[in-house]
Amino acid sequence: MPWWSWVLIWVVLVLILLGTLALLGWRLFKKAMKALDALGELSDKTAALGDAARDLEPDSFVPSILRPFQDVQDEVAAHRRRSAERKQSRRENRLARGRVLVSADLRGQKFPWESSATHSPDGT
Repeated sequence: MPWWSWVLIWVVLVLILLGTLALLGWRLFKKAMKALDALGELSDKTAALGDAARDLEPDSFVPSILRPFQDVQDEVAAHRRRSAERKQSRRENRLARGRVLVSADLRGQKFPWESSATHSPDGT
């Protein structure tokens, strides 16, 4: 084999390597551009969420001892009223479930242990 054939083989191999690297680089570049676009969308969403979070910030905490007595008393009364309503609602639900369980009409129900081979009126 002449010396120039080795040079030709190596030139072809290097060109294939450069082509492969260019193809992989191009694909990597396209993926990076898509990632940057997604990052831009994410930053826009994050900014919108940050603005919404600022609107949802709770009022500053003021201890009860520093607030007017009537306001605190009204809040306590409202809390007790809501608690009593929830308690009454739970009680009514329990009573309704109990009525359903107690008043089940089973007279027409045929149970498996009641079936027998003989159907005589005296049960023998």
